[in-house]
Amino acid sequence: MDTRSPRPADACRGGAVHDDPVACDGRALPGSPVALCEQHLALAADWAAARSETVDGTTDLLPAPCAACGSRLGVHWPAGWLCAVCEWRQGDSPDGDLAPPRVDVVYYIRFDDRIKIGTTANPRQRLGRLWHHEVLAFERGDRAVERRRHDQFAAWRFARTEWFAVNEPLAAHIATLAAGVDDPWGRHARWRSEATALRG
Repeated sequence: MDTRSPRPADACRGGAVHDDPVACDGRALPGSPVALCEQHLALAADWAAARSETVDGTTDLLPAPCAACGSRLGVHWPAGWLCAVCEWRQGDSPDGDLAPPRVDVVYYIRFDDRIKIGTTANPRQRLGRLWHHEVLAFERGDRAVERRRHDQFAAWRFARTEWFAVNEPLAAHIATLAAGVDDPWGRHARWRSEATALRG
């Protein structure tokens, strides 16, 4: 005959197998989704977190910037790291036999009190030939975007050039493009790397 007293309704079920009363003598936390004490809830949370790493991956900083897009955000899987932006596998190198993808940009550079709005697919080469004090921003786009910007700021344009007087609307546009960007060249490198990753 079983002389054990029945378990209270709010008893912790942690470790209990077939109502084994010795499993845990704690009380379940009120409002918990399962009848577990604080210690067993913590154990269950740790187990679920460890399991999710193998099922869902863990989002964290990559050990090094992504070779394809330059992002620092990655997902760590048991098999290795993937870039969270372009899904390039950490450690893989872009195919060196492929020509770099074409990424057209509209560039904004400053020389003294003037700003030039131009376009190129090779900004390092193009800007290497132009006198300027500062690269202000890059914007994805080709000649059509460049023409729209020239029309947009035409009131401040120096005749028959791509140079504009510094003005509030243009400064605001450049500030919007540069928001959250420490280095315009880093943004350009990321665009090229993303294009490489999409192609690969």
